[in-house]
Amino acid sequence: MRKKVTVVGAGNVGATTAQRLFERGYMDVVLVDVVEDMPQGKALDIAESGPVLGVDASIIGSNGYEQTANSDLVVITAGIARKPGMSRDDLLFTNMKIVGSVTQEVVKYSPNATLIVVSNPLDAMVQHSWSVSGFPKNRVLGMAGVLDTARFRTFLAQELNVSVKDVQAYVLGGHGDQMVPLTHYTTIGGVPIADLLSTEALERIIKRTQGGGGEIVALLKTGSAFYAPSAAVAEMVDAILLDQKRQLPCAALLEGEYGLTGVYMGVPVILGAGGVEKVVELELTADEKALLSTSSEAVQELVDVMANAPKV
Repeated sequence: MRKKVTVVGAGNVGATTAQRLFERGYMDVVLVDVVEDMPQGKALDIAESGPVLGVDASIIGSNGYEQTANSDLVVITAGIARKPGMSRDDLLFTNMKIVGSVTQEVVKYSPNATLIVVSNPLDAMVQHSWSVSGFPKNRVLGMAGVLDTARFRTFLAQELNVSVKDVQAYVLGGHGDQMVPLTHYTTIGGVPIADLLSTEALERIIKRTQGGGGEIVALLKTGSAFYAPSAAVAEMVDAILLDQKRQLPCAALLEGEYGLTGVYMGVPVILGAGGVEKVVELELTADEKALLSTSSEAVQELVDVMANAPKV
């Protein structure tokens, strides 16, 4: 029996995520959006690629949640996208309402699902979704670190003219300008990055990684990234539904790990059938600890603002 996955939000991120998941063939997909007929149209278009790709899975679109019942996993991408000049934080109140209402519907129909939140500002939205859901912390997580790390690895591979497959790295912290690339864990085929790049070059790449989403927003002018984010989500879905026990950087609730408590933060975790099965604590330098603490403070500020907002 195939797994069942719901993707909420049929915009660029959601629809592309649904396509990537459908093409894997081992899960049935429900694509949900409030825009009448739009998710149905996109789902039908994706379904008609099945014979070409040799995929027998099902994908349907819906404007409600009844058809999502008993999903094994739900991906929440719903919300407005950034426009040029906007920060992820500018989206806070609008997306807080959207993510809160979506979570309530998801919980009603799929009380045993694992939730992956993609909506921005990511760390605050996953914390809000967890609070609204009442789910245990292991079943609510956010997609950020996989994407941020992929961007970092891309820029390093381009700088050094090497395969991305040989670039190993971690980017932790909040999904924003204060994310924390762990340079002393970054290697190219096992060779420390400090042996291959100057400090100046590495700092330039870190800055580009931290502003990676904004760079794409500025280029697109009418939207934000969706190809790389959807690929990152799909990797996380595979890790959970196939019980792969992957060690990936994801937004998880910390309860003492890395000296932080009560806040969602991007950290390495083991992803498997139980969702976040373990938070992996890496040894950080004093500078990295300070940067992670600063990143957590920025996330906590948003969480505090949400706590004082009208309940959704």
